[in-house]
Amino acid sequence: MFTRFFKFFGKDLDEQEIQKFSLLALAFFFTVGGYWLLKTLKDGFFFNFVGGNYQPKAKMLSLVVISILVPIYSKLVDHFHRHQLFYIIGSFYAAFFGLVSIFLLFSFDTPGTFYYKFMKIIAWAAYVLIESFGSIMVALFWSFVASTTDASSAKKGYFLIVAGAQLGAIVGPFLAWNANFFGLSILFFIATCCIISVILVIKHFKKTMPKEQLIGGKYDKRPQEKTGFWEGLKLIFTRPYLFGVFLLVAFFEVVTTIVDYQMKMQAQALPQYATKEGLTSFMGMFGMSTNLLAFLMALFGTGYLIKKFGVRVSLLTFPISIGIAISILFGFIKLDFLSAQNMLWVTFGVVIVAKGLSYALNNPAKEVMYIPTSRDAKFKAKGWIDMFGARGSKALGSGFNEFLKRTPQVLLYMGTILSLGLIGIWIIVAYFVGNKFHRLVKEGKIVK
Repeated sequence: MFTRFFKFFGKDLDEQEIQKFSLLALAFFFTVGGYWLLKTLKDGFFFNFVGGNYQPKAKMLSLVVISILVPIYSKLVDHFHRHQLFYIIGSFYAAFFGLVSIFLLFSFDTPGTFYYKFMKIIAWAAYVLIESFGSIMVALFWSFVASTTDASSAKKGYFLIVAGAQLGAIVGPFLAWNANFFGLSILFFIATCCIISVILVIKHFKKTMPKEQLIGGKYDKRPQEKTGFWEGLKLIFTRPYLFGVFLLVAFFEVVTTIVDYQMKMQAQALPQYATKEGLTSFMGMFGMSTNLLAFLMALFGTGYLIKKFGVRVSLLTFPISIGIAISILFGFIKLDFLSAQNMLWVTFGVVIVAKGLSYALNNPAKEVMYIPTSRDAKFKAKGWIDMFGARGSKALGSGFNEFLKRTPQVLLYMGTILSLGLIGIWIIVAYFVGNKFHRLVKEGKIVK
């Protein structure tokens, strides 16, 4: 099915490239689909057992967890082959979420009981591990793709990987949207099956793909040395190009963390979304809307934009579009004539634009930027950026939310102003990093 799908949309790809990108898309289909299912589950699960007021603290705790997982990830990169990382890391997540599925088979709805207190602990653990799953598994996948794909092939095929993934990212939230029918236990079990499927697809990819298709590493001819945990961080702060990529990630995460929290708190305040199934259903609807937009853009907009105008224009288009959306939100805040229900849907629309454009436009362009880099940059620096850097940026945005959460109106007003200021700096950084990428590819150089 995936091969026929890509033959239609990937007309510039040859047969071997179609086979390659269809398998990669299938792996990303399960990765992103499983992640979006977990992502929609975590808020309903956490908000109901622990409480929405604790969510900023949970995001900051996620930073601590990531600070522990990053050195472990770096050590694994040194000691195992790329495909083996999927087997090791994926098995860990599958085991944990499988246990959560079993725990949820029992009734824990009576506050004060031992089981209810136990599930509060599980809710904290599930929240931070779902957050880390989004950072580690997605970063690992794109590092794997960058190490097996050259720049010319990536420009033709990356948008197809994203399009395939968005199918999963629509199915996952669709299941969560029907949380009242399935129940959280079955949904966690389905997410576990998605993670196991990623492992199986990567194993099949390794067995079937010819060596000439695994050519991403041709830019880096140095012997592969085992470098330390701090090598990735050192590269970020000593290579302006990689530091620029880090800033692009940081600005996006801070801005979306602020507006995303505003949306969730507005939703939980409405009676129809107050229960764990109700909020999970709302987040499922949000996920479906976001990923449907991203899917349509990936098929009919992203590939054309990147191929026609290049990475530089794509990187600039993203913050400019988000800036316009948040400016519209700020206008509604200033006018102050909407009901709570309608204000929720305006915020809902802004977050959809930000997240949808991120998955369809910004992520493919950002991942292409790792191609003219060394192996350490692809795996270790990227691991720091996508895991620790992204999580640290979310913690920063959550710190702002924590400071102003007792006054939702001030949070909405000041958060929007701060977001617009950050977007202005973001546009400047995107311009310079995009120009640097263009020079690296043109001159055939890499960032070592």
